[in-house]
Amino acid sequence: MMYTLIATTTFGLEAVTAKELKELGYEDLNVENGRVTFEGDEMDIAICNIWLRTAERLFIKMAEFSALSFEELFQGTLAVEWGNLIPEDGKMHIVGKSVKSQLHSVPDCQGIVKKAVVEAMKKKYDKEWFSEDGPVYKIEVSILRDIVTLSVDTSGVGLHKRGYREYAGEAPLKETLAAALVLISKWDSTRVLADPLCGSGTIAIEAALIGKNMAPGINRKFVSETWPTMEADTWQQVREGALRTVNSNEVEILASDIDGRLLKIAIDNAEKAGVSDCIKFQKIAMQSFSSKKKYGVIITNPPYGERLGELEEVNKLYMDLGEMYSSLNEWSCYVLTSNGDFQKKFGKKADKNRKLYNGRLQCYYYQYIKEIPRKKKEE
Repeated sequence: MMYTLIATTTFGLEAVTAKELKELGYEDLNVENGRVTFEGDEMDIAICNIWLRTAERLFIKMAEFSALSFEELFQGTLAVEWGNLIPEDGKMHIVGKSVKSQLHSVPDCQGIVKKAVVEAMKKKYDKEWFSEDGPVYKIEVSILRDIVTLSVDTSGVGLHKRGYREYAGEAPLKETLAAALVLISKWDSTRVLADPLCGSGTIAIEAALIGKNMAPGINRKFVSETWPTMEADTWQQVREGALRTVNSNEVEILASDIDGRLLKIAIDNAEKAGVSDCIKFQKIAMQSFSSKKKYGVIITNPPYGERLGELEEVNKLYMDLGEMYSSLNEWSCYVLTSNGDFQKKFGKKADKNRKLYNGRLQCYYYQYIKEIPRKKKEE
């Protein structure tokens, strides 16, 4: 069955997710704030959940309509053929959000939608009561400027949960954002990649997965795997296909940090992700990082100095990072920080600067780009 699918993203990553979808073979993409919409069937639900690196979740869009009253919300929801997707014993869990809309009470909207879904199910199954002890169907009612979008989550736990990271330090970078930082840099496995402030290793691990063409969701489960409309062999086919596409490229990634405790966590995470052979971990201070290799790439997410009293320390770190980078031979450098004064402290104006969000925190992705000369590439 064909569905309208929505891959949700954090703000600023929509174009990155759209590029991923194009590379997976999807066309006619509709890119909006925080979402990319496209068409797909059950196989595509499995492919996108297992393969998308930068999307937050994958939804089936069930309906979109205008609603200025609870009655309009009820009737619009009732008109959807919920029974075509949800079985008799399906657990119908409603979540919601409302922005700049007449219907601003989210709990009331959730209650109305639940009531209408149950009424639609009564018509479909000709019964008055549902046990709701079967597979979970999380229905999201999203109202933006009085336009209601009803969708069902196919992912379950967010797609950033790859399954390799149990503990991530105090200010973890989401796996989806880490993957986006690597994809935006256009790094490939012909170049060495380094994160000299690696923390729990997320950037290094996501880069290794990209370098080896390993599907990020291959080792985890998704809520739609429990749905009777999704055949088990569909997921098996996609997983087997993903295993076959892992390449034998030599990937060289250097991950270092001064915090030995965090480094141990990073090593454990890399082993769980199946990429420990691609990453060389070292306990050294960022200031001591050096390499004789040319055209390498640094991608890092240093502390931001958001807490009181940390700013002076962080400013010194940015100065040291700039000094360390200036001694590297033709390397590129990509830095994510919420600090608006970064370029001044780093000592160099970025070639590109992109606004991204780390959680709810507005950040900047400063990009210092050195391309490999074409002659070198051909060699």
